[in-house]
Amino acid sequence: MALSYFLQKVCGIGFVVLIFFPIVATPLDTEDNRLNNRRDKAVRCGGSLRCSNCRAESAEEREYKEVISIRRNIQSSKAQSKINFESVFKELGIEGSIVIYDARNKKFYEHNAARNSTVFFPASTYKILNTLIALETAVIHDDVTVLTWDGIKRDIDVWNQDTNLRQAFKNSTVWFYQVLARKIGNERMQSFINKIGYGNQQIGTAENIDKFWLEGPLQITPKQQIELLKKVYDGKLPFSQRNLNLLKDMMIVEQTPDYTLRGKTGWVTSTNPKIGWFVGYLEQNNKVYYFATNIDMPNVKLAPARIKVTRRCLQMLGLF
Repeated sequence: MALSYFLQKVCGIGFVVLIFFPIVATPLDTEDNRLNNRRDKAVRCGGSLRCSNCRAESAEEREYKEVISIRRNIQSSKAQSKINFESVFKELGIEGSIVIYDARNKKFYEHNAARNSTVFFPASTYKILNTLIALETAVIHDDVTVLTWDGIKRDIDVWNQDTNLRQAFKNSTVWFYQVLARKIGNERMQSFINKIGYGNQQIGTAENIDKFWLEGPLQITPKQQIELLKKVYDGKLPFSQRNLNLLKDMMIVEQTPDYTLRGKTGWVTSTNPKIGWFVGYLEQNNKVYYFATNIDMPNVKLAPARIKVTRRCLQMLGLF
């Protein structure tokens, strides 16, 4: 009886202690918690330079940010190392390269890095810039103005007709853009290319004005194509917003409620091997992904492969 009475007293005291002095769980002293504590102290302190405590805590805040930055870079590197675009090229039986730039995260993904830094003739991808220069110099006023076909039969049937700017861009009608280039002239064309810093910035003499993007001397790397596309998207070019908007509308390859794919194909037939291009950018989830695909394209039958390999690589990044 005495023991029972004693335990009741003790338990009653323990109960009271628990009520008035609750147990506080202490977080484990992990590296993450230490870093978070340093950050919180620095934020509360405000980083004033009037006291030594504030100066010390500001240093801790910087340490916190540096550690977090390193961790994110490591995680990004691991994620990137898992992406293997080479498998797509092998599966499709294609030789070439691709570079994709994630603008939000400022990150490049690529296959065949050496080729992405190698110069090639731009071929019809130059129509992106040629269109802007033609509109800006008013050698053509809009996308519906028609130029009369010269009557010369060419290998591609859709070229053998009167054509407007929008149709010529879509069909890569060479003669149409050669007419525009001759109207722009060597001096104005060279001036715009210099301002923009396009490729190697060499278009040759006046005699080359209607073929410098097809046979040289103008050359550009896939990574330089990305630089131009970024300037187009950001509007950081010496062209009116009206002309930039018109070009962007003409560049639409595919558009759904979820994404918009813009681009331009090209085919270099003056070299061995012949080279296929597909350059552009994808807008999805409020993000922009620029791309430049460059492949060996010995014949026109491989033309669809330029877009196919690009789509497959973008899909590997979780897009579309």
